[in-house]
Amino acid sequence: MPVEEFVAGWISGALGLVLGHPFDTVKVRLQTQTTYRGIFDCMVKTYRHESLLGFFKGMSFPIASIAVVNSVLFGVYSNALLVLTATSHQERRAQPPSYTHVFIAGCTGGFLQAYCLAPFDLIKVRLQNQTEPRAKPGSPPPQYRGPVHCAASIFQAEGPRGLFRGAWALTLRDTPTLGIYFVTYEWLCRQFTLDGQTPSSGTVLVAGGFAGITSWVAATPLDVIKSRMQMAGLKQRAYGGLLDCMVSSARQEGLGVFFRGLTINSARAFPVNAVTFLSYEHLLLSWG
Repeated sequence: MPVEEFVAGWISGALGLVLGHPFDTVKVRLQTQTTYRGIFDCMVKTYRHESLLGFFKGMSFPIASIAVVNSVLFGVYSNALLVLTATSHQERRAQPPSYTHVFIAGCTGGFLQAYCLAPFDLIKVRLQNQTEPRAKPGSPPPQYRGPVHCAASIFQAEGPRGLFRGAWALTLRDTPTLGIYFVTYEWLCRQFTLDGQTPSSGTVLVAGGFAGITSWVAATPLDVIKSRMQMAGLKQRAYGGLLDCMVSSARQEGLGVFFRGLTINSARAFPVNAVTFLSYEHLLLSWG
């Protein structure tokens, strides 16, 4: 089993994470809190109360875990295609796989990524939702002092299952949408690349960016549910399950609630996924 795809996935994922985390923080807060009137209001209040560091809350844990999560996605995707088509990453430019194979491989990578991602994503969301101002002498400490303390607190209060709160919504979000993600990327690359040739850097950037936007349009409704279930019992009321969360959210806030954060998701998705795919493709090309 080739390991280059796993290593390239880790490096490219880390680069994309650093670029996109401030957008992700704003998105999570819009989805789980009702105190903001919109994207700009959320950004201004976050900066005013927490400084620039407020946009990077919860980032250290995803960076530490991205070696597992993004490696799983890209590594499983590439190796699933290897099993389905018996061609390597380099050979697939001369012998492009069918879109059905690309979709199946993407769904497989998305399913396994979600399983690995669930505890890390829960901790990230909990930390991002801490809106306490910058620490001052004599001020009460935040609920979570960092990712390790957050994980330990969840484990102590909710048990091992607590670390997988929202995992079903995450799995339902990632499995089909990452199939769509890779199909969109492959389709766009093929439209602007001669048969048998390697896509140019510009093509990879555009294809990666639009693949990110397309997948997030499909993913946002379940992303909202996932984030709310992860905050259940804290800033959100406890839900009886995924369906209860969907029904309660729609009843209280209308169907528009399922697309809360879509604009910031799309703004974040293009640069993050453009950089992710460009670095991934260049690393694999350089390793030959």
